[in-house]
Formats: sequence, structure tokens, C-alpha cells
Amino acid sequence: MSVGIADIANCVPDQRLTNAELLRDFPGSDSERLVSRTGVSERRIAEEDQTALDLAERACRMLIEKGSVGVGEIDAIIFCTQTPDYVMPPNACLLHGRLNLGSSVMAFDTSLACSGYVYGLQIARGLVSAEAARTVLLVTGDTYSRLIGRRDRSTRGLFGDGAAVSVIRHQATTGTIKDIVCATSGAEGRRFWIPAGGTREPLTAAALAAEAEAPENERPRTKIQMDGFGVLSFFSSVVPKTVAELLQRNAMTTADIDLFVFHQASRLALESLQRKLAIDDRRFVIDMDTMGNLVSASIPVALERARAAGRVKAGSRILLCGFGVGLSWGAALLQY
Repeated sequence: MSVGIADIANCVPDQRLTNAELLRDFPGSDSERLVSRTGVSERRIAEEDQTALDLAERACRMLIEKGSVGVGEIDAIIFCTQTPDYVMPPNACLLHGRLNLGSSVMAFDTSLACSGYVYGLQIARGLVSAEAARTVLLVTGDTYSRLIGRRDRSTRGLFGDGAAVSVIRHQATTGTIKDIVCATSGAEGRRFWIPAGGTREPLTAAALAAEAEAPENERPRTKIQMDGFGVLSFFSSVVPKTVAELLQRNAMTTADIDLFVFHQASRLALESLQRKLAIDDRRFVIDMDTMGNLVSASIPVALERARAAGRVKAGSRILLCGFGVGLSWGAALLQY
């Protein structure tokens, strides 16, 4: 059964945080060095009362208004986020209510980050292939700015907030999903994590006080802890192997791919993977200068922006690749 991406809508906050504004909190920091490592000159940041759910709802309404999906067609919502509005209920159920969908529509969240789009495609494709749904809204959205310590220069300069909604359906005429590979290394999970805030280590007044008093680049346990070089080294090893596996089982090589759209992790990470895979600039997307790392929304935003820029055409073969928290990663092969 043919299953594909029928359309994508993106929604990012209006508020921008430029490097000049950011570096006021970090006197003596070098803006050029920040751009060279992250690839980001400004990032979108949600307002205090704005959440990933709000951004996702706006993206859904864009799709409905342009006729890409009808409210009565939606059979399922998969909402991938690590920044839900509440511990419960899931964002997917809240979105279901905001869109006033019928009771027969299934709705659930997945808690993945930068690999979440590829994993979500796998789940959505499975639902449609099993005839449990014909049209699925795959929602990927995060407001990672809420998870970053204000004095953490390295992560605060990297991440932005945003959401994307993809319509996955039977016999889509655009981005047919040809194959997907997903992988996990849970033993590496603490390379990128937040120790406090769950049931293992609940939030305490002392933890919140320590967060407020943390000096520059000392990461409080209530915020993201990232072993940047360790994560980069790990994915520089496993991602090329996974890409090669996906291509090999489809009797293809990198030369057969028209466009590579990887998770927009950082310029440093993307250029490292580009070199290892020997992909020329024309076929490799680096597009995070004005967005930042959008976590689960990174790939669909980059894919839709590439399509709008004319880099995706009828017949294009596209390879998507996401990698991050878990540690988890995956790759998907599309035919347009």
C-alpha cells in the first residue's frame, strides 16, 4: 500500500532572539564563533504564554484552511513533543478537542525529540498500512527554550521553538514513504537528558533555587544536560552506517539521492556528517540560520522550506535523517 506525506504546515513564534541580544547575557563571547559552530544567527522563541500545542493548532488550521485536509477526514493524531502543556492529558487529546474532532479519532503523544519525525512517520505509515487509519496528522512541536538554563551559553544559542504538522495518508500523491530505519542506544541516554523533574528525581525547592543561582555554563539538574562532543561523536559513527543500510536495502547509493534533509542539529554536526557521507552542497540541506535547532519539528520545517525554495521537484528522491535524545536515530526514504 502506498503511504505518503500529502502536505506540511509549519508554525514558529513571531518573537526572535538574535545573537546580538543573546550575547548581552554573555559578555566577552564571540558572535562569529557562535555562528560558525551552531549555524544560527537568530532563533524563534515562544512567548511566555505560548506552547507547542498553540503552535501546532495554528499549523493544523493552516492545513484545513488551504484544503489539504478536512476535519472529517482525520482518523488519528500523533503528537511528538517533549514539552507538553501538562503531565496529563496528552497534547494530542487537547489538540483533538481544539479541532472539535469526532470521538472515533485516535490521539496519542510520543516523547521523542530530534528523531521524532522519522519515528512518527514509521508509526503513521504503520497505522495507514494496517488500515487502522487513512489520514493521520503527524504533529512535531517543542518549546525547548523552556528546558534550557538562562546561563547555559552553548545550548541557549542553539535551540529555537516551533511546530510542524504533516498530513500522512493512503495514496498521497507527493512524498511517498518508500522505507524507514529506526534505531536506539538507550545505554547512551544520559548523554542528553534532564535529571530532575520526573518521578525518579522530583522537583524540589532546593533544585529550583539551585537553578536560579547557577553560574554561567553550569547546568542545573532541572534543565538540559548535553554532552555535546560525546553526542556528536556517537552520531558521526552510527548515522552514516544507518544511511548506508537504508540505501543498500533499496539497491541505491548516495548518488541516487536528490536531496538529503537531516535534523538541523548544528552546523558543526551537519558539516561533519556531510563530509563523512561525501555529499555535495547542492544536495544537502543546512537551513537553521534564522530558526535554530527546532528539535522534533526540525526535519519537516527544513523539508517544507526546501520544497518552497524549489529544491524538491516531481521525481525527487529524498533521504531524511533524525538523531538525538534517547539516544535514538532513524532515516527515511521518500519519492516525490
